[in-house]
Amino acid sequence: MTVAALFWLSVCGVLYPYAGYPLVMWVVGRAVRRTGARRSAPTLPSVSMIVPVHNEEACIARKVANPSRLRYPADRLQILFVSDGSTDRTVDVIRAGATPAMTVIELGARRGKAAALNAGLERAANEILVFSDASIELELDALDHLVRPFQDPEIGCVSGEDRIAESGGESWYGRYELWLRRLESKVHSIVGASGSFYAQRRALCAPFPAGLAPDFVSVLRTVEQGFRAVSEPAALGTMTSVKDPRHEFERKVRTLIRGMTTLFAHARVLNPIRFGVFSFAVWSHKVMRWLVPFFLVAAFLSPVALLGSPWYLAAFAAQVAFYLVALAAFAEWGSLHRSFPGKVALYFSTVNAAIVAAWCRYGMGVRQETWTPSHR
Repeated sequence: MTVAALFWLSVCGVLYPYAGYPLVMWVVGRAVRRTGARRSAPTLPSVSMIVPVHNEEACIARKVANPSRLRYPADRLQILFVSDGSTDRTVDVIRAGATPAMTVIELGARRGKAAALNAGLERAANEILVFSDASIELELDALDHLVRPFQDPEIGCVSGEDRIAESGGESWYGRYELWLRRLESKVHSIVGASGSFYAQRRALCAPFPAGLAPDFVSVLRTVEQGFRAVSEPAALGTMTSVKDPRHEFERKVRTLIRGMTTLFAHARVLNPIRFGVFSFAVWSHKVMRWLVPFFLVAAFLSPVALLGSPWYLAAFAAQVAFYLVALAAFAEWGSLHRSFPGKVALYFSTVNAAIVAAWCRYGMGVRQETWTPSHR
């Protein structure tokens, strides 16, 4: 392979998961005609909402008050707060604001998110399970909209849409991801649900294994059992962004390690003969995106041997400028960190640096079970 061919292959490797794959899904989605099985006046299903928490004293009061404002029949809603070894006043705050529909489950020692969710599963009594983080505030009709797709018997898992209130790299990337999930829902199934707000049929939900990403596991199990997982744009929740780029970096590394561990535990979904278009989506949305940092390195280094060409010199200079903007935004030099180019360059660079760190830690045997709530 020539150096020029390596450069162009690397550029395609970077562009495909972010632009080429969505284009393919958009084109295919235009040809798909799905007839939903929704009724005009359905009976709302009974819901058990499980909220795992760990040292959430700063935000838990808002989460406790949020369900009582939802437009959902109180007699069909069970809410389970599971404290995973909290050492602050989280449990006291929950109990102080709890309604009769709420139950607090305390795990004396910290055991990890899977253990917290499984403790909730043991007490969940209803047909639809909703998993929600403490950091997201649901809109009044969010729960109603989240469960309505289950009127279609093909649907086994439904993801809500979590939106970042502020503008910035995390917010823009989040909107892009939500748009991509809508395209995937149109064609077949989303690849991953929103970890902060999603639902699954109780009959499809088994105990969560330690170290795996629950939202990813739920989608994979749903598809493996012959159902679809979709995104519901009307089921909205609002979050604030992670303020410190360093915290955002570590959060992404933890999330990526759990994602990699989950996919390799369910590697059978990568078989296109068995899982068809969903396998294609997993390869494109997950695996190819996890390979982007390596394509970036190749795209950056390969033009060095071709600097005699004005075109490749310009390509190399453009990449240097992009990474310098990211570095300046990270260091908060001038006002770059508040500008659109600075936010985009910093977020994209942070994401791909986190992927490299996650691959390294995963290769060294690091697995991620306990979680630290992000400071939003």
